[in-house]
Amino acid sequence: MSGGLSLQPRFISAFVGGCLVHSTQPLHQRFRYNPGKKHVSMQLSRSFSGLTDLLFNRRNLDETSNRKHKPLRPGKISPRRPVPDHIQKPPYVKSKTPPGLVSGPEIHDEQGIECMRASGRLAAQVLQYAGTLVKPGIRTDEVDQAVHLMIVDNGAYPSPLGYGDFPKSVCTSVNECICHGIPDSCALEDGDTINIDVTVYLNGYHGDTSATFFCGDVDDETRNLVQVTKECMYKAICQYLYVHQEGHSDKYRYGVVRQFVGHRVGRVFHADPVVLHHRNNDGGSMVLNQTFTIESMLTIGSRNPVMWDDNWTVVTEDGSLSAQFEHTILITQDGAEILTQC
Repeated sequence: MSGGLSLQPRFISAFVGGCLVHSTQPLHQRFRYNPGKKHVSMQLSRSFSGLTDLLFNRRNLDETSNRKHKPLRPGKISPRRPVPDHIQKPPYVKSKTPPGLVSGPEIHDEQGIECMRASGRLAAQVLQYAGTLVKPGIRTDEVDQAVHLMIVDNGAYPSPLGYGDFPKSVCTSVNECICHGIPDSCALEDGDTINIDVTVYLNGYHGDTSATFFCGDVDDETRNLVQVTKECMYKAICQYLYVHQEGHSDKYRYGVVRQFVGHRVGRVFHADPVVLHHRNNDGGSMVLNQTFTIESMLTIGSRNPVMWDDNWTVVTEDGSLSAQFEHTILITQDGAEILTQC
């Protein structure tokens, strides 16, 4: 589940590939939230903010106003699904308060690494199955139901459920929804895209992954956005995360969403340090046997996010399409091992 230095800010994550940061500037100072306008903004260095605003935030409106899909609207949310008592639950479920970004190192021993591999593998299998359900007419709540059942049937807990007040077991972000879409009664239509973000809590460890799927027949512009978003994630992973993804997305004039970042994951859902996915001057290095999420979030139009009144759903400011991919990785002697693949 992507988190964000976001909007409340209720949790701190989201993921694209980039540069690991131990920032000396407090996170609440890096990001600004305007409750009146539901906008989130990030404070950037002058050298980058002016250029990227010119390229991605002040585009000719004719480029992004030709919407090919219906505007996203909230549907009816079904009751929270039960989890059997014998399944281990993360601590935040009882507190009903999101823990936010947890500080402090977590270096996995051999047992911890195997637990992370198991949770990552299950998350990947659930995501793969969820993708097979995507077709015109299916409701996102039906996807949530299937994901929930598969996770609990495998003895795990769906990490998003009860994270703060999040009411569902998976995030389903359709078309212009950047992240944190709540499954509801709305049905997918031919030509839609949907990002399904799965996190499982198995044997005390979180495995986190997401992918964007096509619903029926989509146009070439949509296919290219999704393909480039996926390439950005893998480029960052293959280059051991030392190279940001913004250079690749620049070739296509796609916007890189900056308010959401990669994060350490393991026994806790979202932990410091964070991984910025855009050009920046912050330093830092990854440590052997740590696990992180890397996630790419690109937009065709404006990269500015706007949050709905549900305090979770984040959409593009101009209604343009967004795509997202995410993996959990383990830092090894040889580079990065992807844990969330089948």
